[in-house]
Amino acid sequence: MSKKQFYASLALAMGIATALGGCAGAEKQKENFHIYLAFGQSNMVGYLGPNIGKDGNSGADTTWVGENGYDAPPANFVVMAAANDDNLPYGRKKGQWHPAVPPLNRAGNGISPADFFGRTIAEAVADKGIKVGVIVVAVDGVQINMFSPDLDDFKNYITSRSEQVWERQQGHAYVDASVEFPIPDSDFVTMDYPYKRLVDLAKKAQQEGVIKGIIMHQGESGVQDGTGSYNEYVRKIYNSLCKDLMLEAGKTPFLAGEPVREDSLNIDAIRSIPEAFVDIPNTAFVISSEGLTGWEPGSQEDWGNRRIHFSLAGYEELGKRYGQKMLELLYR
Repeated sequence: MSKKQFYASLALAMGIATALGGCAGAEKQKENFHIYLAFGQSNMVGYLGPNIGKDGNSGADTTWVGENGYDAPPANFVVMAAANDDNLPYGRKKGQWHPAVPPLNRAGNGISPADFFGRTIAEAVADKGIKVGVIVVAVDGVQINMFSPDLDDFKNYITSRSEQVWERQQGHAYVDASVEFPIPDSDFVTMDYPYKRLVDLAKKAQQEGVIKGIIMHQGESGVQDGTGSYNEYVRKIYNSLCKDLMLEAGKTPFLAGEPVREDSLNIDAIRSIPEAFVDIPNTAFVISSEGLTGWEPGSQEDWGNRRIHFSLAGYEELGKRYGQKMLELLYR
């Protein structure tokens, strides 16, 4: 071999080694980015807003974020915007990662268990070099059918909710922009809907990281009459997420939170969820709300004397319980 050929071979070998090293580094970086999916209704949306612990939804006012110290999440905690937010507070773009400053769901919302869930995990794994990301798709007051994997089922559900205008308004964030606002209570054309939005964003996130688990808080409104049992419907969503995202069923934890104990409606349905997972034990778990306080009653929280939203302390503790359970399952 001539000297010229020798140096050419050496350069080629070094280039291959560098490329392989870069691939290994990128794969390691991907393995150290842990992503969690979150969905549900108002408690997952984040109910408490500007006068946190005292009043209702936050609107465009975000002063509560800094006033309560939530403007500095752990550096390794991020959120992928599930909807475009061209207004206050942050100008987030759908499908892009941002620092996990609340509201995590959409502009105008408050703080939720997803915030404290992510913070709990991020703080616990920071010394392992792990980054934590969440994707939140949630709508106030909806039954579990809102998150149907089937487009026709979703359309049948949302068009039947003619009196629940807020559902069709908030749900609009997860359908095609061409659809009339709010979502009509008659037939409409769309290929985008909450379940598909969650899956599409999760697939994008999988290019950079690994989906480790799913959390849900949707216990207050149950399932639409005539569409089956609640726990089996939840299992259907879990099965579809695993199939569509190529996750291994039984090795992807699913955590569901109990409602406020003072609002015991549907709490038994939540507690029954693990019964639908008997073939894959140690997968679905119920996060207890025992001892957690509801939001202070007042003129806006008048639901037939039901207290369906947690207090700030309740959100914080519930989110920590979600996080501690996920840490127990995945990191210890």
